[in-house]
Amino acid sequence: MKRVHKLDYESPIGVIEILGTEEAVYSILFCDRETAENRIQEHTPRALEECFEQIDEYFKGERLTFSFPYSYEGTDFQRTVWQALTGIPYAQTGSYKDIAVSIGNEKAIRAVGSANGKNKLSIVIPCHRIIGASGQLTGYAGGLWRKEWLLRHEARVVAHFAKQEPFPS
Repeated sequence: MKRVHKLDYESPIGVIEILGTEEAVYSILFCDRETAENRIQEHTPRALEECFEQIDEYFKGERLTFSFPYSYEGTDFQRTVWQALTGIPYAQTGSYKDIAVSIGNEKAIRAVGSANGKNKLSIVIPCHRIIGASGQLTGYAGGLWRKEWLLRHEARVVAHFAKQEPFPS
C-alpha cells in the first residue's frame, strides 16, 4: 500500500487539504480547520509541492491551468464527467445539462450532478464552474459562498489580463 502524504494550503477562503502519494495528488478539498497543520517538509513528495505551488499561483491570479500530476478514482461514468469538467474554460460556467450533452448522454443530467458532487480535486477539476440551467449557483461541497468567491476571482483575473494590468495581491 502506498503511503499517503498530507499538505495544507491556507487559501483566502479557508484551508485546503491536499492528499497524495509519491506519484500524484488525489484529493484537494476544503476542510474545517482554521489553520494549516501539514506544512511542506523535507519528505513532502514533489507532486504535492507542485500542487501547493500551482494552487498558490491560482489564488494569486497567475495560473489558469494546472500541470502537476494528479489522479482520480471513480466509475467510468464519473471519470468521463470529471474529464468533461476540465473542458470548461477558466472564468466560464456550464450546467449539468451542458456536461451531459458533451459526454453524449443528454438524459444523464442527474447522474452528472451526482458525479460532480463526488469530485475530490476541487479547483483543478473545476466543479465550481457548474451552475444551474437558470444561471443560479447550485450546490458545492466547499459551500456556495466559496463557489461564488472562486467564480468572482476568476472573472477578476480575466478582467485584469484583458486590461494588461498585474493582478493585485
